[in-house]
Amino acid sequence: MKLRLIILFICLQLSMRGSAQQANLVKYVNTLQGTNSKHELTRGNTYPTTALPFAMHTWTPQTGRNGDGWKYQYFKDKIRGFQQAHQCSSWSRDYAVFSLMPMTDQLVVNENDREAKFSHSNEIAKPNYYKVQFENQISTEISPSERGAHLRFSYPAGKKSFLVLDGYTGISGVKIYPKENKITGFVNNGEGFKEGFKSFFVLLFDQPFKAYGTWENRKNTINADETAAEGLGKGAYLQFKDGVKVQVKTASSYISMEQAELNLSRELGGDKNLEVTKAKAAEVWNKSLSKVMVEGGTEADKATFYSCFFRASIFSRKFYELDANGQPYYFSPYDGKVHPGYMFTDTGFWDTFRAQFPLNTLMHPEMHGRYMQALIDAYKQCGWLPSWSFPSEAGSMIGNHAISLLADAWAKGIRTFDPKEALAAYLHEATNKGPWGPANGRDGWKEYFELGYVPYPKYREATAKTLEYAYDDYCAWTLAKMTGNDFYARIFERQMYNYKNVYDPSTKFMRGKNAEGQWTPKFDPFEWGGPYTEGNAWHYLWSVFQDINGLIDLMGGQQNFTAKLDAVFSEPNTVNVGTYGGMIHEMTEMVMANMGQYAHGNQPIQHLVYLYSYAAQPWKSQFHARNVMSKLYDATENGYPGDEDQGQTSSWYVLSALGFYSVTPGTDQYVIGSPMFKKTTINLENGKRFVIEAPANSEKNVYIKSATLNGIPYTANFIRHSDLMNGGVLKLEMTDQPELSRGLTEADKPFSLSSGTGMTK
Repeated sequence: MKLRLIILFICLQLSMRGSAQQANLVKYVNTLQGTNSKHELTRGNTYPTTALPFAMHTWTPQTGRNGDGWKYQYFKDKIRGFQQAHQCSSWSRDYAVFSLMPMTDQLVVNENDREAKFSHSNEIAKPNYYKVQFENQISTEISPSERGAHLRFSYPAGKKSFLVLDGYTGISGVKIYPKENKITGFVNNGEGFKEGFKSFFVLLFDQPFKAYGTWENRKNTINADETAAEGLGKGAYLQFKDGVKVQVKTASSYISMEQAELNLSRELGGDKNLEVTKAKAAEVWNKSLSKVMVEGGTEADKATFYSCFFRASIFSRKFYELDANGQPYYFSPYDGKVHPGYMFTDTGFWDTFRAQFPLNTLMHPEMHGRYMQALIDAYKQCGWLPSWSFPSEAGSMIGNHAISLLADAWAKGIRTFDPKEALAAYLHEATNKGPWGPANGRDGWKEYFELGYVPYPKYREATAKTLEYAYDDYCAWTLAKMTGNDFYARIFERQMYNYKNVYDPSTKFMRGKNAEGQWTPKFDPFEWGGPYTEGNAWHYLWSVFQDINGLIDLMGGQQNFTAKLDAVFSEPNTVNVGTYGGMIHEMTEMVMANMGQYAHGNQPIQHLVYLYSYAAQPWKSQFHARNVMSKLYDATENGYPGDEDQGQTSSWYVLSALGFYSVTPGTDQYVIGSPMFKKTTINLENGKRFVIEAPANSEKNVYIKSATLNGIPYTANFIRHSDLMNGGVLKLEMTDQPELSRGLTEADKPFSLSSGTGMTK
């Protein structure tokens, strides 16, 4: 008995020690990373998001006017509100927004006149906590829950204490309950909503109202003592006793006011003060961020890593809620009805299929499995697979990349959906054009089917579309092959090689071709636009994710292929603005990076650095991966080389810092690069750990001399998802000199259609 007590005591002490030693990773995250953006030059196009991982609602300070996509810009020095936000990008306007703004001295509702000056030296921006103090001495604090937030406004002693609720740009409604210290309401701002869409909100204050009323933000008319209003831009204002500290709990729902009240009660009802919410949010974020523990890098490297990991962990957003019995259900942005189950939104697959979703398969497989079924449900509800959801289908950009997510999930053992339904949905996508944008259905689908390519100039960005359609067709083919569906496999097998039809051997580039088979005249590989999407021929030559060996063959072998890769970095950073007619920010960012024609600030070329590993020069992938991480990323307001894009550019960094990257989603492989840290531990959802050890790693030692996987010599230039999920140790001997004899055999090369080497079984 005594021995049992001693053992119990030791276990308890170890447990307490482990709990006490839980890493405080939140301290490394700077949510201001990438916020110093403007139309001409984006350093990330982010805003200081205060939210939980993948939360339905986020909160942010607002420096831009209502309806402006540039909601927070670091170089500005005035804030006009603190808003519930959902924005994916500055290029798209936000939805379901309302804001709160404290002020003193006198009530001012006009958003331009109520601005208050601030300094970044009086600003704290963490995932679990945002705080700013204005020059007028009012301070605002925010801590998040999944569907709400806890805010505190502290007014200077002896000064009047006003708070304005702004209904933003669309229809809104408010009701004030003075006896309950409460406001309820709804907003209906944004685009592409189905009938019946509203975001219902409730705010509960811990201080009584001294005065109150409603107002509207078109003419800024105030109605004192009025307790209800509904219409365009309707809002409310409150006055508290002078010099007070006011805490307000708020939550929202897309389903009903009753659900908003339930969300508030469930998520924030027990939090006696903001400190409780702040601590709970820190615990959630530390648990999420501790899925990856890095050791041996600089503090600056850790700040960059965890700031990127944070940004990679907020898209796509949960669009579902939990009913009184704890069961998930949601208001569908696709058909305007309430359905049981899970739904997610706010992402563009053209950006995020490349790294953000592959990262989720590794870090969040349970959530990812729910997401895959949600894709099928979205198809059933609106007749199309999502391509750019915000929150309903916008059809922006190009490609039909939902099939990439589905095939990638299946290849990695996430099998929460019916593959026949997925393939049927994709066939519909590939043989029709939807009403909402170029990526809703398939722009140029008939010509693509008949000619084997999308003709230019009949269709904008036709060459880029051809390349991405061919990759998507590969994804459909491999999903069909993995699930034994020969019918769909036969349909897409011939189309997944269509990239060959836009390769011009005379120029050694992918080019625009008209319906008669003639190349677009006056070819200039530095010219942006035309047959390409936000890029030029140097960028789109490499968009053959599924068949790099086939591309190598087209280009005349490995030597020609690697020489062309080298040329991307050695060519001048020349820009021909082409059909854009002027410099766009992607061009400016490529020039600023000064890495030749390598344009990491946009997605099409982000996988390029890993392609040397297919052509017997893996050491160059190692060098360039580390160079891009070191040169183009940091944790500051200037921390990104271009648009962050819903977690994609951050996920590139996270995966690359681990030491590998998802060149071909739809396979179970990641191509190995060069890890950023001496030791990285991935704490998997299944309870296992995968460790990457590189003890000699340093700023100079970026090359892999040798490797072992679980103690066995390992020469492959890729690692399988199953190897990671099974747990184990990848040990890398790092050096400052390229190892020219390692990883050169066919068996060492990553998957490629033409060879079948390493193909997913």
